Amino acid sequence: MSFRTRIVVAKPGLDGHDRGAKVVARALRDAGMEVIYTGLHQTPEQIVEAAIQEDADAVGLSVLSGAHMTLFRRVIELLGERDAKDIVVFGGGIIPDADIPELERLGVAKIFTPGATTQSIVEWVREHVGQPVS
Repeated sequence: MSFRTRIVVAKPGLDGHDRGAKVVARALRDAGMEVIYTGLHQTPEQIVEAAIQEDADAVGLSVLSGAHMTLFRRVIELLGERDAKDIVVFGGGIIPDADIPELERLGVAKIFTPGATTQSIVEWVREHVGQPVS
């Protein structure tokens, strides 16, 4: 039985810049993962619904707007309410180092800051989310 890791990549909130999210989505796809990119201006509710509908293993959030604390918190809360805490949440964007420990406390598995390579993201996802394909 083969199993491909399924990742929902999402841009929550009002942020209109998605180049980084698209680059990460392509890198994950090129690495053999199934990637669902939800597009711009998604609400946390839409993102969680997509993750559940797509039977995602993880959700990758890209936040550049400064609303990362609110948006990540809400996605984590909604996953809990939908009995989907097993979906790994990771993200990146313009997130101050000082906020990362609080995001991790909330349940965000990993934050990639500016300068993170797509290779490091792919490797992290493989190690912490990925399932072997047989």
